[in-house]
Amino acid sequence: MKNKTIGFVGLGRMGANMARCLNEKGYTVTALFDINRSVATDLAAEVGATAYKSLVEVTANADIILTVVTNDDAMDAIFFGDDNLFTGAAGRTFINCATLTPAVHTKLEEAATKIGATCLEACMASSIPQARSGELFLMIGGHETDFNANKPLLDDLSKALHYVGAAGKASEVKALVNMVMNINTAALAEGLGIGDALGIDLKMLCDIFSQTGANSRVLETDAEDMILRDHDCYFSVSHAAKDSGIALGLAAAQGIQTPLAQATFDQYTKLTEMGKGELDKSGIAELTFKGRS
Repeated sequence: MKNKTIGFVGLGRMGANMARCLNEKGYTVTALFDINRSVATDLAAEVGATAYKSLVEVTANADIILTVVTNDDAMDAIFFGDDNLFTGAAGRTFINCATLTPAVHTKLEEAATKIGATCLEACMASSIPQARSGELFLMIGGHETDFNANKPLLDDLSKALHYVGAAGKASEVKALVNMVMNINTAALAEGLGIGDALGIDLKMLCDIFSQTGANSRVLETDAEDMILRDHDCYFSVSHAAKDSGIALGLAAAQGIQTPLAQATFDQYTKLTEMGKGELDKSGIAELTFKGRS
């Protein structure tokens, strides 16, 4: 696949580091686009690509285009706006990495098929260091033949790669992953907040959590940050709220009651409304430690 040219649209923390990763692994990254023009031009100079001013130019100058944007509205804009990636896209492959509602991925696949292009969803359950090192956890949705055709590139971006089904299915799985992660994060923040208020040594409490049924992945990644109030962003509060909201929508459509997911969504939404949406998800501890909020 290294004979294919690569484009990126959306050069935030994840997209930029994925571009760096592929460049270092010998792929030809040719075309970059971001609404922040300086971000695109700086990265272009770093990886030997061109920062284009229009999406149409990205499509014209790359065989495979990876998109890493923030939400459904942004995705609609880059594919269906006046300047869009589908213009002249016959034969192109789009690998869409944002966490979106499943219906968006279904809509994209249908539109791509009509113009002779290919779409895959590549939902990520990882963060910035893994994007940079090519060790993402990827869940892929779309036609299995398209997955297999692009598997070498996806393998180079990931350490764990799962084909989960038709378009939209990867987004469903990702929403559930993040829903459970967010619930665990909120529960940890409450446990540590109560422990702190009781005067319990929090290092000891974390050690005990780690050896009991209170253990979780977020204990490893977020506990120290919660205690130290170090909320440099790896996965933002606003994204946590968005993803829990997607899961709530899926649950409601199936008639499933989700009080824990709802409470977690409400907490992350509250933080976002307080202007703290760009904190890391560990920032939920700001609502649970005495004297912080």
